[in-house]
Parts: sequence; C-alpha cells; structure tokens
Amino acid sequence: MGAVWTDERRLGAWLEVELAATDAHVALGVVPADDAAAIRKDAKVDVARAKEIEERTHHDVIAFTETIAEQVGPPARWFHYGLTSSDVVDTGLALQLRDAGAILLQGIEEARATVLRRALEHRATPCMGRTHGVHAEPTTFGLKLLGWVFELDRAHTRLAQAVDGVAVGKLSGAVGAYGNIDPQVEDQVLAALGLGVEPASTQVVCRDRHAAYLSAIAIAGGSLDRFATELRHLQRSEVRETEEPFGKGQKGSSAMPHKKNPITCERISGLARVLRGNAVVGMEDMPLWHERDISHSSAERVVLADSSILLDYMLAKFVWVMDGLVVRTERMRQNLDASQGLPFSGRVLLALVEAGLSREDAYVVVQRNAMQAWETGEHLRDLVLADPDAQQLDAAVIDTAFSLDEVLASTEIPFGRLAQ
Repeated sequence: MGAVWTDERRLGAWLEVELAATDAHVALGVVPADDAAAIRKDAKVDVARAKEIEERTHHDVIAFTETIAEQVGPPARWFHYGLTSSDVVDTGLALQLRDAGAILLQGIEEARATVLRRALEHRATPCMGRTHGVHAEPTTFGLKLLGWVFELDRAHTRLAQAVDGVAVGKLSGAVGAYGNIDPQVEDQVLAALGLGVEPASTQVVCRDRHAAYLSAIAIAGGSLDRFATELRHLQRSEVRETEEPFGKGQKGSSAMPHKKNPITCERISGLARVLRGNAVVGMEDMPLWHERDISHSSAERVVLADSSILLDYMLAKFVWVMDGLVVRTERMRQNLDASQGLPFSGRVLLALVEAGLSREDAYVVVQRNAMQAWETGEHLRDLVLADPDAQQLDAAVIDTAFSLDEVLASTEIPFGRLAQ
C-alpha cells in the first residue's frame, strides 16, 4: 500500500497518462510517430529533478513536464499536447486509487474469512448477550461474530462501489470544454488505462467521488472500531471472555507486571477516529469555485493516502487479533450462569401469558421476582415457583423456560443466510 502513494508512483501514473495521450494523438495523425517513439523511449520519472524544478516554478506538473523535456529534447514539444494539468493529475490519481482500492478490498476479504472461521468455530458456544452493558438474554459467540461477517460484506460492497466511482479520468482540457483537445483522445486514453470517463467534467473530476471513497473507508473503519470495542469490553477483568493475543516477552505495563491490555483493539478504535475526520475533509473538498480551484488538492494529498494506508493497516491488525483471539468458553458459561436465571425472564413472562395471565400482570410477577433475585442472589426459577401469583406454572414448564438449549434453538438460522 505504501508503494501506491510514493512520489515515484504518483509521477509514474502521470507518465502513463501522458504517454497514452501521445499515442492517441499519433492515432489521430496529430503527433509524428517518430517523435512519439522518442518520447516513450527517453521519458523517465525523475522525482529529485522534478522537486528541484518545482522550487522555481511552484507548479508540480510544469516541473514534471520540464524534466521530460530535458530528457527527450525537441520531440518533447508534443508531450502534454492539448492537456491541462488536471487531465494528468486527476487521471493519474484514479490509477492510484484503483490500485489502493484493490488492496483494501482484498484486506476486507481476508478479515471476513478470518471472522467467519471463528464464527463457525463458536456457532454453538453459549455466551451472555448484553444491552446497555447489562446481561440481557443468552446468545452464542458465533452468532455475535456472524453479524460482523455480514457487516464486512457490506463494507466490501460499499468500498467496491466507491472504488469504481473514483476509477474515472478526464482529458477534456481547461474547464472541461475540449477547447484544445479532440474528445477522441479522452476516449482512447481512458480505454487504454482501463478507466471510466467523467461524463461531464469541469476542469477536474468531480470530488463527490473522492468523498464517497473516503466515506466508505471511514465506515469500514467504524465497523472495525465496533468489533474492537466489543473485544475490549470482553477483555475486561470482570468479564474476561476473550483476550487479544499476547506475545512471549510482551509487557503490558511499566508499573504493573500482571497487565495484559487490549492495546491493538484500542489502536484500531483510535485510528478509526482519524478516518472519520478524513471523511469530513473529503466532503469539504466537494464545493470548488466555478470550474475548479485547488483548495481540494493540498487536503486530499494527505487524506487519500493516509486513509488508504490506515485502513490497510487496521485490517491487517484486526486479522491478527481475530486469528489469535483467545476465547474462554468456560468463562462465558460462568458469566451466563452468574445472573441467577435472570436472562430467562422473558421466557418466564411468555410462559405466564400462555398460562392465562395478562401480559401486564405477568410482567409484574416476573419483574417483582427478578428484582428480588438481583438483591438476594436467589435463583429466579426458585422464586417464581414459590410465588403464589405464578401457580399456573408447574415445574416442567418452568424448566423449559429456563432451558438454554431452548433459548438458543434458532441461532443457526442466520448461519443459513451465508449462502444468500
């Protein structure tokens, strides 16, 4: 990923665009074939020389074209023929974004495969489901992870659409009106480069495309943040149901030798904030003056590279966490059993309704006993069986209401949706 965003690759992408434009002009009979051949033979990327010239010109594309002129000589008069800077910059950027997007999509696929493997491994592992951080009802750890699989599917779809959106170029000249360039050049160049055409460009490719790319990255990062936050909660000492990998020789604290902290998940959460901020920059880059200004240029040189690199890194670290995640199934069962049967209160409520009580009366009965279980540590099953207002329920019905197998009987259904 880093190689996509080097100065060498940026100028290399510009050179690809320029050479393709020269070839198109040859095909149209504008540029002599011998001169085009000389350009293709001698034109090379020279980042150091381009930077040296830019110190004088304060214009990166002119500095680039001057380096080519120095290398090629007289045939270089056809280099950049009919083009404006944004034709080269924006079309070259599309090549970089297409390459970066392909790497990110592969990273999402690897993350999905890793999470799916762990989800299938723990599809029948009971654990406590929580809402507001409080024990709610039982679920399985595999079902929890399965939701992440589907979220990564959506991240992949969203990013793939965004990459398609930025993989477009334009060679329509200043203000996009084709005043100094044949529209056929644009068609031929973009076809040769495998890029789409901005159907009605100004002097630049419209920046809603880049905003969508940065937003898709930020949302994918937000998903990783959500997953990492869950794992951070599950690693708390009071919960201790999962732990991110902790390597031999690793240290958790300079003062407390016992510490094993979820530092990688915390890093993912922190970097997701940067991605969200960068997405805002992408949206701010959309409104340019008239046919163009360059207020977007300085900002996107930072955020497009940084967001692509950061998400690539976050995906790699997330795969590492999930691949080596320690899952304490026995601790999950201990936590599930620690709430005195309270996670089954909803099933007891339904059993009382089925036995003839109104929902309102049944709720009062169950809530009263649940509050007593919270305070005394008594099991909800025993309290309900002893409650005179719940005499409609016999022990067999109560046992069914508190059956873990019964409450988890349908958790396989979402797994069947994987093939859809």
